[in-house]
Amino acid sequence: MLRLMHPNPLQATQAWLEKAVIGLNLCPFAKSVHVRGQIRWVLSPAQDTQALLQTLVDELQVLAAADPRQIETTLLVHPEVLQDFADYNDFLDLADAALAELGLEGELQIASFHPDYQFADTAADDVGNCSNRSPHPTLHLLRESSIDRALESTPDAAQIYERNIRTLQALGHAGWQRLLAEDD
Repeated sequence: MLRLMHPNPLQATQAWLEKAVIGLNLCPFAKSVHVRGQIRWVLSPAQDTQALLQTLVDELQVLAAADPRQIETTLLVHPEVLQDFADYNDFLDLADAALAELGLEGELQIASFHPDYQFADTAADDVGNCSNRSPHPTLHLLRESSIDRALESTPDAAQIYERNIRTLQALGHAGWQRLLAEDD
């Protein structure tokens, strides 16, 4: 399981974003919103799924109402709940249902990151899973308009996944661990 040295879950997740997501260019769209300070970082105190679901609903509403120049995206880190990946994966159905109930489908979407993330049809130890492995369970709330703009400005957007797999395979598990263990 991925655990960065930072005792604070937000600091650990921010370090992961900088070192892995931006540092390895796993998401070519992350750097600009990070540099401009347009990421809302939320540490959920939730101890159960109902409390997390309420926090998620609140944060979806905050993001939908916010000026995108101020808050482009939200990372909701929830270290105390859904540590088991199967439970986390099941929760994503509730998260999508909440998005629909709020009438925000087509406006916002939810991406998922987890320390034990595993894509369908991959082995648990497949290094490609690391592209979605964060130090703590994290829900990424995104504006669909931002995704559309990013995809329009990136001619090879359809190849991002394949490039990420090649990058992670070249790095390997040992390289991934070293990257995340490096001091800032």
